[in-house]
Amino acid sequence: MQLVLLCGGSGKRLWPLSNDIRSKLFLRLLPAPDGQKESMLGRVCRQLAAAGLDSSALLLTHRSQVNLVLRHTEGRLPVLGEPAKRGTFTAAALAAVHFQVKGAGLDEIVCIAPADMFAGADFFHRVAELSDLLLDSGADLAMLGTRPKHPSDQYGYIVPGQQTGKEGKASYASVARFTEKPDRTRAQQLISQGALWNCGIYAFKLRYMLACMKRSGLPLNDKALCAMYDSLPVRSFDEEVAERAERAVVLPYEGEWRDIGNWQTLTEQLDSRVIGRGQISESAHGTHIVNELPYPFHVIGVEDIIAAASPDGILVAAKSHAHSIKEKLKTVQPYPMHGEASWGSYRVLDEFEHRSLGDILVARLTVLPDHCLNGRSHGSGLKVWTIVSGRGEIMLNGERFMAASGSVFRIPVDTHHTIRADLERPVELIEVRLGESLVNAFYKPES
Repeated sequence: MQLVLLCGGSGKRLWPLSNDIRSKLFLRLLPAPDGQKESMLGRVCRQLAAAGLDSSALLLTHRSQVNLVLRHTEGRLPVLGEPAKRGTFTAAALAAVHFQVKGAGLDEIVCIAPADMFAGADFFHRVAELSDLLLDSGADLAMLGTRPKHPSDQYGYIVPGQQTGKEGKASYASVARFTEKPDRTRAQQLISQGALWNCGIYAFKLRYMLACMKRSGLPLNDKALCAMYDSLPVRSFDEEVAERAERAVVLPYEGEWRDIGNWQTLTEQLDSRVIGRGQISESAHGTHIVNELPYPFHVIGVEDIIAAASPDGILVAAKSHAHSIKEKLKTVQPYPMHGEASWGSYRVLDEFEHRSLGDILVARLTVLPDHCLNGRSHGSGLKVWTIVSGRGEIMLNGERFMAASGSVFRIPVDTHHTIRADLERPVELIEVRLGESLVNAFYKPES
């Protein structure tokens, strides 16, 4: 079985920590077994390895985040980049033609799953059972559903039909119907009927997915599909495949599973009420602080709120309403003021307009050991690099210079410039730019 992890997301529900560059998958907030912090993506990849599924796993993400995904997985898993974000159905189609080009047979089983999940240690062992289930049942589609812990309007539901069980194998059920995010009253009714939360995990034979693509008018060739990718509508796998499947079965999972896609569910998994600089008074029960700024954040006497701060902004919200930030952000287009790339990370420290010099932007860059930041030849104005710590090598139009703490490099317009950190330590530097409209053009994917 080929397992495809879909690494999507728009970076809105966990704002201000997440943004268009650093989505929730890359936030190192979850407690790890070694006592450190790990990201959602890191946790899932660790569980894949424990279940023996890492050797057949493929990560699929937008092409601007391919190298970032590789960084967070330490290059242990292959990554496929899609030209644009066009929904889970189009992503699954891209994976299907990718496997076809690689020589996979039509009976090869493919399983797609979201990467942004929080599940128990045995979850992916259950996922591995979908391959045999698909073959034993003769179904077109096999999926995983988890037992609801409470009525929720945030999840889709699978209503099971006839139960089937074989000696020595897990019992499963046919799928009677799907209900997408009902209200809480309807959700309670569905739970009383034995409905399961839909985990968004689907297994199918390659030939079945290719047939669905043909029905939807998609080419069965990777180059042709990529050529038209930008013009395709956003389509979900649920609507295009799952809800139209004639024979679908579901395997129940009784353990822990949840989508930690908002501040309410994320803070339930944190091992500390304060991450970063800040304090919470004893009377502020249920409140959390997640602070990436160098300034202290104090919360006194306010219960059950999330107080989150980053260079992108500050959010103070009741946890039960914090998910509304996604709708609020639709009316504005905030530019990411911090982010990660394969070479390291950046943070915009300040931006202002000077009456004679034009726009000025100040940022702090971190270049990882033995990594290289390739600066573009810029035409907007002067750039100055000041090395704060670490050692490395800088090239300006092909000329090499040693860089160490205190070094200053003036980079004129139309100068090709790169910096490589040495093997032992990262290089920290301050970048000052002069020009026009700098913030919205500061970060270019993998620049």
